[in-house]
Amino acid sequence: MPEGHSVHRIARQFARNFVGRTVVASSPQGRFAAGASAVSGQNMVESWAVGKQMFIKFESGDWIRVHLGIYGAWDFAGSIELDATIASANGRMGQTNARGTVFDTDGENSLSSIGAPRKSRVRMGEQTTAGRVGESTTAVFPPNPVGQVRLRLMTDSVCADLRGPTACELLTEEQVLGVIARLGPDPQHDSGKLAQEKFVERLRKKSTPVGVQLMDQSVVAGIGNVYRAEILFRAWIDPYKPGNKLSLDEANALWKDWVKLLAIGVETGQMMTMDGLRGKKWEAAMANRADRHWVYKRDGLSCRKCGTNIRLDMMASRKLYWCPSCQT
Repeated sequence: MPEGHSVHRIARQFARNFVGRTVVASSPQGRFAAGASAVSGQNMVESWAVGKQMFIKFESGDWIRVHLGIYGAWDFAGSIELDATIASANGRMGQTNARGTVFDTDGENSLSSIGAPRKSRVRMGEQTTAGRVGESTTAVFPPNPVGQVRLRLMTDSVCADLRGPTACELLTEEQVLGVIARLGPDPQHDSGKLAQEKFVERLRKKSTPVGVQLMDQSVVAGIGNVYRAEILFRAWIDPYKPGNKLSLDEANALWKDWVKLLAIGVETGQMMTMDGLRGKKWEAAMANRADRHWVYKRDGLSCRKCGTNIRLDMMASRKLYWCPSCQT
């Protein structure tokens, strides 16, 4: 499932390319025809995310809420302009000099196709060419819809297609606020002291294992399986430790590390969780997931810190990767 960094990148792409412009909306698949018709021809006025939820506002006051779920993704085509924060990171994050973007072999940091793993489905982005920022990425614009497109949003120069989401619905502002009220804090949405205190209080309130709680979107918004495993390892915390047994320092450290890692994920497009990589090591990690994580997908391999074999368990029906030596 796409984690919080991907959804924030998508929201930023919309803010850069669609907000302030008249948008034509359609539902080639037909399942969101009424919602698309309600907003088509309006100006988009806002685009932002909280955790794994994205919200788009139109001048009428109507909102579209999208939750990608396991299979959902947005594909962009046309003359795509990158968000300034993301664009500036492409040549500097972790590098010794500006060599440009290093693309992941699985397409995790694709500029035109963001969401569920590329190998799982046909994507419009795979029909595009790799143009420079601001250049058209398709030979024909707009491209023909590929697959089951739930929602297409289009300006005179950019097109975005949504496929496979868990949720795509038209909401009022009151309903949007209701959705957000049920979510835990997201440091990209609110990184203030109150957000941190809310996270710490909720995490330490229950005896539920911390490894379960970090996946609970009402405790903290945006963390999925990868970030859960990596954050707990980086803090040397046993994933089975009850939340109410965490010290204040431990809980606060988890929040601060999430703030850091989420920012890196938004800027680079990668869930980069290893620190201190430079030069060839950084390039290798950007190109291959196996080189950028401490424990995720490393079951049976030696821990990068202590040499103990990384363990794979099932926790709340999700795979948990952790080191039984470093984390106990």
